Amino acid sequence: MACTRRHALQSLALGTVAAAAAPRALLGSPNRFTFARARYQSGDWDTDPKMPANLLNSMVEYTRTPVDPREEVVSLDSADLCAFPFVYLSGHSLVRFTKKEKEGLGRYIEDGGFLFADDCNHDIGGLFATSFEREMNDLFPKRLKKLPNDHELYGVAFQFPEGPPATSHELNGWGDNLVHEHLQAVLVRGKIGVLYSNKDYGCEWDYDVASKQYLAQDNTKFGVNVLTYALCR
Repeated sequence: MACTRRHALQSLALGTVAAAAAPRALLGSPNRFTFARARYQSGDWDTDPKMPANLLNSMVEYTRTPVDPREEVVSLDSADLCAFPFVYLSGHSLVRFTKKEKEGLGRYIEDGGFLFADDCNHDIGGLFATSFEREMNDLFPKRLKKLPNDHELYGVAFQFPEGPPATSHELNGWGDNLVHEHLQAVLVRGKIGVLYSNKDYGCEWDYDVASKQYLAQDNTKFGVNVLTYALCR
């Protein structure tokens, strides 16, 4: 049975930093954007617990998007997955989707959903990276590719002319000692359906909102780009 979306709720204005395109219908919490985290049976899916609230605070600060302050957790094999236009997936260890999880995720992406997957190990040879990429290649053969650094994602809200910003983990030499110059993506009808990062943005943004005042630059702005792109495709 095809994965279909519920009726569209009222459109939301994204403010001056957002793209000019009309936002997608936001489903889950009525009239508000809901940050959904993917739960899967293998691995540790419940990482960086403070990150969602931090990004939601940034959406309130920089846009006019109404948000639900609570993070929702949705299983990849749940029919509720299709209620969310954005889903976040992360972890450190093995990713091995069950048959139902794989079917549900594949349906969700092909139907127009957006998955942001982030490797907490911030490397290219670790268990999460190798196993997640294998799952993506099973679902979308030869479709997970480097995202060009001039893609619209990098200018949809804030400008990142050099592509994905580096994280402190990369700059401090943690993980594989590399600064990853590109993100990867699976495109569906010319738009990003899966955005995949080895940069560990989840841990980069995993701090109390009150701590943001001590940063020289707000490092969550790229997260605003990711959410804005997901809602405006």
